[in-house]
Amino acid sequence: MVRIIFAFLVLSAFTLKAQPVIKGGLEAFVANNSVYPRYSLSNCIQGTVIISFKLNNAGEVYFSKISSGIGTDLDDEALRLIRLSSGKWTIPQGHDTTVSLIAPMKFSLSGYNCSDKNPQDIQNAITAYKSNIGLVNSIQNFYKNKEKGTYREEDEPRFVALREELGYDDEYFAARIKDGLKKLKQKDKQGACEDFLFVKYMGSDLANEMLDKYCR
Repeated sequence: MVRIIFAFLVLSAFTLKAQPVIKGGLEAFVANNSVYPRYSLSNCIQGTVIISFKLNNAGEVYFSKISSGIGTDLDDEALRLIRLSSGKWTIPQGHDTTVSLIAPMKFSLSGYNCSDKNPQDIQNAITAYKSNIGLVNSIQNFYKNKEKGTYREEDEPRFVALREELGYDDEYFAARIKDGLKKLKQKDKQGACEDFLFVKYMGSDLANEMLDKYCR
């Protein structure tokens, strides 16, 4: 079971004013639309991500950033959820659209044997994610260059070995595609296509059908 606890704050000197609201409440919106990211799910990584964002008078998110994150794919999911809420807000009269709204999202897991997980192992997984970002980018750059025809064929076995060393296999890619399909049902085409493109540029063709169908 995945739990996401949501709190909504406003950075303003006039916090007694009516604040933007989303139908059903943002906590329910987040709970209904969250797709717990694969790396953090596999490694029992939990915690709070704080997102800062701004809304225009049409209730659209026109600015968003991670103010304080965990350093894993949970950060990306928190940011995605705020962007997914764009256009769904009701804005009160007189709302200052330059004011930053703060959304602390607490991601927690139960039922995944996470209570038995060694805290040091979890911290090591967070550290590994951060340190491996550059390696993942190097793999993706290789396959982007391969698509363009500007690559050295003899280098590919090295990137395949690196991908396997990092734990990106067909099982992971299939799960990532499944997450992308969930996002399509949420009408989050951008988030879905980012998942499919990740699979493609990690050197797998498993997402090619989805890319052709949804991301052209």
